Amino acid sequence: MPLNRSGSTSLASLPPYGEAVSPTTSHGSRTMRRLMTDSKERKVVRRGEAIGLALVVTFLWSTSWILIKWGLPSISPLVFAGLRYSIAFLCLAPFLWLRRREARQAIRRGGSLLLALGVTLYAATQGGQFLALGHLEATTLSLCLSMTAVGVALISLVGRREAPGRLQWLGVAVAAAGALAYFTPRESSAGTPIGYVFAGVTVVANAAASLLGRRVNRAGLASPVVVTALSMGVVAAILLTAGLIVEGVPRLSAASWGLIAWLAIINTALSFTMWNRSLQTLTAVESSVLNNTMLIQVALLAWAFLSETHNPLEVAGLVLVAAGTAFAQIRRASPRGSHGPAQPDRSDG
Repeated sequence: MPLNRSGSTSLASLPPYGEAVSPTTSHGSRTMRRLMTDSKERKVVRRGEAIGLALVVTFLWSTSWILIKWGLPSISPLVFAGLRYSIAFLCLAPFLWLRRREARQAIRRGGSLLLALGVTLYAATQGGQFLALGHLEATTLSLCLSMTAVGVALISLVGRREAPGRLQWLGVAVAAAGALAYFTPRESSAGTPIGYVFAGVTVVANAAASLLGRRVNRAGLASPVVVTALSMGVVAAILLTAGLIVEGVPRLSAASWGLIAWLAIINTALSFTMWNRSLQTLTAVESSVLNNTMLIQVALLAWAFLSETHNPLEVAGLVLVAAGTAFAQIRRASPRGSHGPAQPDRSDG
């Protein structure tokens, strides 16, 4: 995705990691409210807890790829993405109402920037990712999106008139070698041309969303939950409307609705909030490295649940790309991770 790029957007106290938290229950509402509370109002989580929290989030985002692949045969891609983010917005809407004054100020100060972020992060990146997954293996698209970090790192360095350092050039070279190792032995059955077109659009949109997300962070327009909800809300409605017009009204089973609800509530609304919470403690380097573990996690999950197999050279390529993209990002890391909305350099799925 992402394609965030995961949202792009996301502890003081959480139930056990394996326990699903629904915002529709009283316990879930209290938990979500605690997660949404600003860092100035609550103590920052300890480093070990933050790392564990971030790993849980990357795992949830990695499972999104599997769940999307499972759902695509019975749910058209644009409607699928539109429903996911529309429901996620409804989960965040009560907290947006509680901060309505802050939201109005953010719209006045940077409404066009928030709209651009929503279009790139949710409409283009996530919409493109759903379309691409209908034509490519999950691991292949995951690797393509991982390369976003290399492009973003170089663009950021050029924009600041900073020459890439040795470690950044090493990261680019290692990632390129990994991609070459992965794709060289690929057979034509691994994907279709239109799938790679969708993947290319998703990568470009993901890079744009990442750069826009950092601009929003630096501008300090609002708290993470406000920025995430505002950028997601209108665009989710547009994405759903476009899907209904182009693909028609779907007839969904109870299982399909359950899958969409899980992706929206757990893998989007809750996970982005948890990721932002972890960034209050983790450095940008740490968060980037943890985020890059998704490439390996997606590959393992796709092997276990989608029967996607890879030869040793392809596995080596995946590892090289994960390492290279991590190296390419180190130069632009700040002393602390951003306290703004999370914008991972790869789509969350």
